[in-house]
This record gives sequence, C-alpha cells and structure tokens, in this order.
Amino acid sequence: MCVEVDQGNLYTSPGISRRPRRAEKKGGIVYHSRSDSERCGAGSNQSMKQLLEFLPLVLFFGTYQMDGDVVTVGSYSHTFDGIFSATAVLMVSSVMVWLLSSAISRRNERRLMWMAIAVVVFGAATLILRDQRFIQWKPTVFNWVLATVFFGSQFVGERNLLERLLGSQLSVTRRVWTQLNTLWIGNFALVGALNLYVAYQYEEAFWVSYKLYSSVGFTLAVMLLTVLIVAPHLKEQSDGQPENENLEGPQ
Repeated sequence: MCVEVDQGNLYTSPGISRRPRRAEKKGGIVYHSRSDSERCGAGSNQSMKQLLEFLPLVLFFGTYQMDGDVVTVGSYSHTFDGIFSATAVLMVSSVMVWLLSSAISRRNERRLMWMAIAVVVFGAATLILRDQRFIQWKPTVFNWVLATVFFGSQFVGERNLLERLLGSQLSVTRRVWTQLNTLWIGNFALVGALNLYVAYQYEEAFWVSYKLYSSVGFTLAVMLLTVLIVAPHLKEQSDGQPENENLEGPQ
C-alpha cells in the first residue's frame, strides 16, 4: 500500500491499477489523473532514492567506529584507519548512490552527481595529504555554494531556482516561491556554518556523529517547514477545483 498527498487530499490506495490515465479540462487548465499503480510506483521510487541518499553517511559513520579493527579475508587483511578509511568508503558509496538513483529515476540525478564529485575531490585531498580538514570542509563548501546559487537565482530571470526545479509539480504564487527559496538559502547557510563550528570546536569523533545526525535532523526540519508554507495554498487550490477521482481506501 502507499500514501500520497494530492492537492491537499490525503488518501490511501492499494498498488493495483483500477483505471487508466485520464485528463479533465476546466477553465483552460488540464488536470491529469494517474492510476493507483503509477502513484505507488512513483512514491516507492522516491522513497527508495531518499533512503539511498543517507546510505553514504551511515557507512561513513559505521566505518569510523571500526577504527583499529582488522578484517581478514584469506591471505588479505585490512586495518581500518579512522577518518581515512571512512572517507574512502564515503567516496565509493557516494558515487554508487548517484549511479543507483539515476538508474531508478532513469535520468541523471545532477544534485547527487555534484555531491559525488565534491566528495571525491575533497576525499582525495584528505587521503593524499593525510589531512582530515579537507573532508570536514566539504559539507560547508557544498552547502555555501548551494546557498549562493539559490540566492543569485532570485535576481536572474523571472523565476528563482526552486521554482524552476519544482514549478512543474507545484502551483503556488510568486511570493510563496520566494519564501521557499529563502528558507532553503537559510538552511544551506546554517548547515555550512554549524559544520565548521563543530569541526573546529569539538573532537573529530563528535564531528563524525554530528555529520550523520544533523543531516537527518536538518532534512526533516526543512521538509516540515516547506510543507507548513505550501500546505495552506494547496488547500485553497483544492477547495476551488473539482475532485478528479473518488477517494478510495484499501479493498
């Protein structure tokens, strides 16, 4: 079973196709409806990709905890070397997650691609120079670059970057898009600043734990705030539009 929110209506539907895709036209706007199986398939893929994105951090954290452990396979043995072994695992897993997510969505996930490139560049510097500060700076540089790009997009063209990315999926006013874009700018700036503060004010082990738990916490927080900003406007739209389909519960 899957759960999906559609224009303010929360409904649950089983993963079985009951009707083909259809479209209804009203007031010059075409409303498309999708079959239950299409919704569940899209939702399942999205959930899988979201879980995949956290995998490199989980592996990074787990590998770091194995510092000093020795793994022997036949005649080969490897001793885990703290932040450096964790960085190598982070590099490989980030590239794998980008490739897997792109395969699942059948298109290049450019955000994950740039994330993987940043991890490989800063990770390689960490391993070659044996200096963990490079991998510690990566989250700050990456998030501050995103904050700069999102901020600059507010002054270039008619739409900011967030509206360009999500405008085809979400219909809200320009003021709401500005609020959402500002929220994400603030999120990226704060995440980058706090990362540096923790990296330089606390022990390395604490920073590794912070990197994992803060990523989950900030992601959930910004998603919740995004929903709180958008939800009232989606409800207004749904109140003014006819329902495309009857809401159905599990059979």
